[in-house]
Amino acid sequence: MKNIFKKSAEQYLRKLLLQADVIINGDRSWDIQIKNRNFFSRVMLQGSLGLGESFVDGWWDCHSLDQFFFKILHKRLHRKMIVDLSAIFNDLKARLFNFQNRRRAFKVGEHHYDAGNDLFQKMLDENMVYSCGYWKNADNLDQAQYDKLDLICRKLKLTRGMRFLDIGCGWGSLLIHAARHYGVEAVGITVSKEQLKLAQQRCSDFPVDIKLKDYREITGQFDAIASVGMFEHVGYKNYTAFFKVIERCLKQNGLFLLQTMASNRAHHTCDPWFDKYIFPNGMLPSISQMSSAVEDKFVMEDWHNLGVDYDKTLMAWYRNFEAGWSSLKRRYSNRFFRMWKYYLLSLAGAFRARHLQVWQIVLAPNENAAEYKSIRCPECILV
Repeated sequence: MKNIFKKSAEQYLRKLLLQADVIINGDRSWDIQIKNRNFFSRVMLQGSLGLGESFVDGWWDCHSLDQFFFKILHKRLHRKMIVDLSAIFNDLKARLFNFQNRRRAFKVGEHHYDAGNDLFQKMLDENMVYSCGYWKNADNLDQAQYDKLDLICRKLKLTRGMRFLDIGCGWGSLLIHAARHYGVEAVGITVSKEQLKLAQQRCSDFPVDIKLKDYREITGQFDAIASVGMFEHVGYKNYTAFFKVIERCLKQNGLFLLQTMASNRAHHTCDPWFDKYIFPNGMLPSISQMSSAVEDKFVMEDWHNLGVDYDKTLMAWYRNFEAGWSSLKRRYSNRFFRMWKYYLLSLAGAFRARHLQVWQIVLAPNENAAEYKSIRCPECILV
């Protein structure tokens, strides 16, 4: 019976992958090479979790992993799998429990962002920005991230003397940029102890205060607020609470900018492999989930999709990670290399296929009657 299932699983997956022009043990860069024939039954039984875990275990390989994922997601093969028990179980748990409550708020910091500052220093740009860059006028990662930081500051209309808050500030990149170029006084919060240490060192010459704190603990009033690459950890059950914090802390004439990865469809949890290995308790918002959370609280001034730029950003991160591996491998295992490779390149393929998006959304309090002009590039202001 077991052999019959293995044979049926292999036949089914071979036919399914052909719909995306992927050939098992083919000779093209996006074809996958099978090293362990238990791969087929593992994927059939465990879905995306089995696909990712079997790659980390070395059961299969692919020269262009990003292109493989582009092809299968572009053809929506994930919707044609017979069943994904891991995804169903994760979704059920997310509906029953609040996995992003205050008690669990620091788990993602400990699991992911505390992985090691040396890792992120090798992988990221010179300013250590860990979110999608803005490539409209850029031809390298450093410029794309500088342009993104400046785009955020200009969208928020920052000026000297303002008090600025960054929720999920990472290593302080946006805080430093806003203080250096726009003369603001800034506060940043993070849930990562390792980020906090390095961020405080990097921000020591600027009027910037960084704290280890959950967003629900924020107090005070600010002229402008940003949250970049943090909303993915809030969870749909906490969206109302999150925006109530923004509503409470943003001055009447202030602006809030949210940058987040996003999904084309409403979900209640993230991919099972990513939930287990990369971003525990993560969840990408959809348009409907976002709109219902901000409705009647804010004026939506601008909604900008940067999704295509994340493909370029992730590929640049992977090239940096691969180039820096010779020094990183003293501290990290080969399994970690395969896990991180899978993380970066599968996401690159997902954004290339437009399976995922990145939004920059500007919100203003309902009481703010000022005219807002959308900004897209350094020399261009669109009315």
